[in-house]
Amino acid sequence: MIQPYPIETRGLTKKFGGVEALTALDLRVPRHSIFGFLGPNGAGKSTAIKLLLGLIRPSGGTGAVAGYDIVHESVELRRKVGYLAQEPRFYEHMTARETLRFAARLFYTGPAGLIEARVNESLELTDLAGKADRPVKGFSGGERQRLGIAQSQINHPELLILDEPAAALDPLGRRDVLAIMERLREHCTIFYSTHILEDVQRVSDTVAILNRGRLLAQAPIEELLAGDGQAVYTLAVKGDDTEARRAAAGQPWVLDLTVVPENGHSRWTVRVTSEEAAEAELLSLVLNTGSVRVAEFSRKKFSLEEIFVNMVGGN
Repeated sequence: MIQPYPIETRGLTKKFGGVEALTALDLRVPRHSIFGFLGPNGAGKSTAIKLLLGLIRPSGGTGAVAGYDIVHESVELRRKVGYLAQEPRFYEHMTARETLRFAARLFYTGPAGLIEARVNESLELTDLAGKADRPVKGFSGGERQRLGIAQSQINHPELLILDEPAAALDPLGRRDVLAIMERLREHCTIFYSTHILEDVQRVSDTVAILNRGRLLAQAPIEELLAGDGQAVYTLAVKGDDTEARRAAAGQPWVLDLTVVPENGHSRWTVRVTSEEAAEAELLSLVLNTGSVRVAEFSRKKFSLEEIFVNMVGGN
């Protein structure tokens, strides 16, 4: 039976010597999603990953990965999961092909030809086919990370868990890793921890934010970027906007209105409780009040960094 959630936890908790590193974590990771697991250093991300992989036992709560209980079926779940550590290690004298062949034999016992086909497929997927027979000791940081991803998915996992997969890479290396992640989502679910918010906003469709061991938010990224239900609109208004400003501020769906002079016009920021009312009425209200012109009108788009800092900074 296909599990609706490759990762599902309820009240998952971990204490170390009386200190709670993870508190009542409830996660549901959708199938074939790229799920960004965010948090500052010390937030509990690594502890959560170790629990999900069955490497440590929880102090409380439950969890299932690929349909297997993380405590009682940890060996079985690791057959269905691929994992990439933050700093993967390899035998330096081996080539990329030899490395993947070695990893594949841990999972496959079939004909050598089929194993070799899987190795070649993984090399192509991670753009390492042209470097397949070079010793790993000569690989760049980005090439090592791509080899790590190739190795982690050699067993056709249902779920791929990546711990900071692009943290130490330059922009080109990060771009390559993100492109591979997007390719892999066709075959599996990707759950990855990171602190690079720009990358999350680019490739993730679902996000969870953790801080001090507690889950602050979990939602599709578009929902998270929409704010807390209070939409914000910006207008560039030219002319005497005193009357228009008073009329707009008096609407029951306007929470607050701030104005800042900017290059010969006024920049309005209007926070509202009703997106529907704002889009139906705000622009016409301003244009029909006084002698003003509106040069710009748009809904403000929040960045993930803004959302993250607001949440983590207040906790």
